[in-house]
Amino acid sequence: MNILPEIKSHHDDLIAWRHDIHSHPEMAFKEQRTSDIVAKKLAEFGLEVHRGLAGTGVVGTLRAGSSHRAIALRSDMDALPIQEKNTFSHASRNPGVMHACGHDGHAAMLLGAARYLAGTRNFDGTVHFVFQPAEENEGGGRVMVEEGLFEKFPVEAVYGMHNWPGLPVGEFAVRSGPMMAAVDLFEIAVTGRGAHAAMPHLGDDPIVAAGALITAAQTIVSRTADPVDAVVFSFTKLDAGTTWNIVPETVTLRGTVRYFKPEVKPLVEKTLLRIAEGIAVAHGVNVKVEYDHRCPPTVNASEPVEHAAVAAASVVGADKVHRNLAPSMGCEDFAFMLQAKTGAYVWIGNGPGTGGCTLHNSHYDFNDEILPIGASYWSKLVETRLAPSRIRAA
Repeated sequence: MNILPEIKSHHDDLIAWRHDIHSHPEMAFKEQRTSDIVAKKLAEFGLEVHRGLAGTGVVGTLRAGSSHRAIALRSDMDALPIQEKNTFSHASRNPGVMHACGHDGHAAMLLGAARYLAGTRNFDGTVHFVFQPAEENEGGGRVMVEEGLFEKFPVEAVYGMHNWPGLPVGEFAVRSGPMMAAVDLFEIAVTGRGAHAAMPHLGDDPIVAAGALITAAQTIVSRTADPVDAVVFSFTKLDAGTTWNIVPETVTLRGTVRYFKPEVKPLVEKTLLRIAEGIAVAHGVNVKVEYDHRCPPTVNASEPVEHAAVAAASVVGADKVHRNLAPSMGCEDFAFMLQAKTGAYVWIGNGPGTGGCTLHNSHYDFNDEILPIGASYWSKLVETRLAPSRIRAA
């Protein structure tokens, strides 16, 4: 493995930064302490520091040489509303909030690359280090783009990286096309007349109607979507009733839809509305559907993928860079940046994921062993993508 010596020698610093951020997790758009740490470090390294996009976003800018070419590297910073169950010394000190997805490690790796590149400047052009708030559910990437990220910091490509439990340490994965799925959210309110449980004929039972709707909605995947298109339709929450002997007036259903192809989006929404209308008529209830297109698919472009694969191979070897792993039905709001600019999103192996060390799990922890690997990848990506003209010509 070809970890850059300057980064390897600072491994303890990367761990200390990561543990500090892990110990003080912050939720979406509230990452004030984290953004303060990031901004302070970037300034210490000699970067131009810009703050305020999406509230707590930070962008560090580093220039070298004379080229006008520019790329962006992006890390997320926010945590999740999970009570951490780990007992190690750097466990969360904020009740009910936890870095259960590794954004602490992502920030530390990008900071490590910023320090290395600021010291070596072995590239020709401009690098923007983008530290994004609110990746988890709240669309911080979308907000940064809407507030002018790429107008203020023009680039030819943007790159992202996420740790991946189950992928061995020292391995990467990247592919052209969809890497992560789109996600839509829906909420359905089924309303009827309440009644005594012993006299249901005096009401309109919304629970029975909701059950019929849940069953009927499964045909969206099995009978409406093309069988070759990956679609996941999941009900994830049902709220109804207060006690044993009352048929309630309202049932609320919530869930998600995930897919890769954009054309699936209107098909699913239209079909769900049609099913809801039919259930309402059949059961004599009112059904209201709220449908939210929350995040598009994360789609990699072929040329940036090749740059990412070359950079990863220079660190771990070409045989450790997987090019055909199946995409994930998880969602990543880096997708909004990839809609605005061409780019690529890679997975870096976090290890086996045993003992609950899986994403969004209360026992998860980022693997400190991969910090210098990720920082070296970022650095090699810059050095190859923005190589001085004499090297590119050679």
